[in-house]
Amino acid sequence: MFDKILIANRGEIACRIIKTARRMGVATVAVYSEADAMSRHVRMADEAVFIGPSPARESYLVIDRIIDAAKRSGAQAIHPGYGFLSENEAFCHACDAAGVVFIGPPVGAIRAMGSKSEAKKLMEAARVPLTPGYHGDDQDPARLKGEADKIGYPVMIKAAAGGGGKGMRMVPKAEEFEGALASCKREASASFGSDHVLVEKYIERPRHIEIQVFGDAHGECVYLFERDCSVQRRHQKVLEEAPAPGMTPERRRQMGEAAVAAAKAVGYVGAGTVEFIATQDGQFYFMEMNTRLQVEHPVTEMITGLDLVEWQLRVASGEKLPLAQEQLHINGHALEARVYAEDPSKNFLPSTGKLVHLAPPAESLNVRVDTGVEEGDSISPFYDPMIAKLIVWDEDRDRALSRMLQALADYRVVGVNNNIDFLSRLVACPAFASADLDTGLIERERGFLFPDAAAPSPQVFAVAALAELLREREFASERARRSADPASPWHARDGWRLNGVARRSLIYRFGEQQTSVAVANRGDGFALTIDGATIAARGKIDRRGKMRVEFDGVRMEAAVVAAGGMRHVFLSGRAWRLAAVDPLHVSSEGAGGHGGLLAPMPGKVIALLVEPGASVERGQPLLILEAMKMEHTITAPSAGLVKAHRFAVGDQVGDGAELVDFEAAAK
Repeated sequence: MFDKILIANRGEIACRIIKTARRMGVATVAVYSEADAMSRHVRMADEAVFIGPSPARESYLVIDRIIDAAKRSGAQAIHPGYGFLSENEAFCHACDAAGVVFIGPPVGAIRAMGSKSEAKKLMEAARVPLTPGYHGDDQDPARLKGEADKIGYPVMIKAAAGGGGKGMRMVPKAEEFEGALASCKREASASFGSDHVLVEKYIERPRHIEIQVFGDAHGECVYLFERDCSVQRRHQKVLEEAPAPGMTPERRRQMGEAAVAAAKAVGYVGAGTVEFIATQDGQFYFMEMNTRLQVEHPVTEMITGLDLVEWQLRVASGEKLPLAQEQLHINGHALEARVYAEDPSKNFLPSTGKLVHLAPPAESLNVRVDTGVEEGDSISPFYDPMIAKLIVWDEDRDRALSRMLQALADYRVVGVNNNIDFLSRLVACPAFASADLDTGLIERERGFLFPDAAAPSPQVFAVAALAELLREREFASERARRSADPASPWHARDGWRLNGVARRSLIYRFGEQQTSVAVANRGDGFALTIDGATIAARGKIDRRGKMRVEFDGVRMEAAVVAAGGMRHVFLSGRAWRLAAVDPLHVSSEGAGGHGGLLAPMPGKVIALLVEPGASVERGQPLLILEAMKMEHTITAPSAGLVKAHRFAVGDQVGDGAELVDFEAAAK
């Protein structure tokens, strides 16, 4: 076994690897960029080596710097995690040349599976079922269009070197092919350094099922069952589970044996995942093989009781697989939800900023949180906006669903937009709950998953007001304790008045609506009046904002986090963002707009689609912004005139930067 390993990655996967290495007595070396100097993985590792500026291409993707860090630290092996250099053939070569063990498959396996088109040829020879399509080298747009026409629409364009949903486009009809191809090639080139694509038949209502495989250097290979990863947005996974609902033992064996055949065809060693597209009637087709550990590997660990990172270290150090196929068994059901800093209501637009408040659910045998951030850390625009992976296990799927809903209800994040409320709706969605799964579930269930914005209930405003009042009392008590006369009645916040009861109002705004909460002291609690109805309220609040509330004798738990002028209320599994209104404040903002379109997040301008002086219609694309390796099209908010572009192609822009001088047409 190794004495010391270097982790060529960051975030939650680096922290995950460190935990296992520490348990095994293996020292760890982290690498970090300028943006990650104070990151959690750096704090957790035994050593850390600086490797360059914040952009990944200048740090985490620079092979020479990673190899140099390994040599300087004396690390015997490098674990690449996932993403970055984990499936990079040149990096694997560089490790071999430097005499450092690459904790992953041999370079030949990476080369064979690194190109989707080449992998398809190998799988065809190994008799692994394939989706009908074109996987050739001729990349002439006319040839690709002709092949798509022969296959029949709808078709899927995929980056041959791709993964993670990047460089993929579904094309419903022939006239949309050329535009989709150009966009797909741009994104593929930016993400993977190659614009080579393949074209395949689009399977209607497909399920995405993957098989975890593991091989050793002694010729043995096993499958550790399947994961269903059908629930996706923008072809990126949102919820994963194991085992796959509705999977029969016979179909599991067929898919597992096909996955092992695929792995053996390339002499695979280490952890890998063979991904299949499955039809609703159970047919399955090889899609690709990821030659690394997967983001969703924890659900496999939860149902098998195994540590896949430990297996990786043992196999990479030359040991045989710890278990044979007949010794592997499934126990219970596990779900993983990816908690992201993003805004689901704005097409899952990534969010950046400081995690002002971060309170994950308590971990246990049933609940696991894999994260690379802590409260006070920031979600950077340079990397994936994942906050954490929330994993739950229980005896069966129904219990696991209930466990996940409770864990999500206990998760509190303030400082960035996040998808926790969306994930709660997704888990509760009847289609998901009944396992009516396919990769289009989010789109076909939009009515349930993206409901019209509803105003908070009076109870939400009551919780916000009660938190304010309880904090005031605590502050007064603390000030009294520190004073020269702690017993002085002047410290009391009990509302006593000589001729009556003190009354006041607290005002909150949600959207454009303002709600007033009239407050009167009542014994050890308060009388809160909202919209003419009065409730008796009392409770306790801790320094983290967690509350035990009693309204008219009914007790419940809630939380309120104050961040500047905002009050983040967590109640009944939902989060509400209220603005505390100061009635004496006078706004200095004007009534008119500035006539510009703003960048929704930091990024780079990669295309200008209209000329200055052009008249445009509402919704017409104006420019394309690339951020976090994804393309975001900025469209006209109304019919009008594009007066000027503020930035040129290639320029970096900040969050909220004015991109276009735009003049709306007169109504």
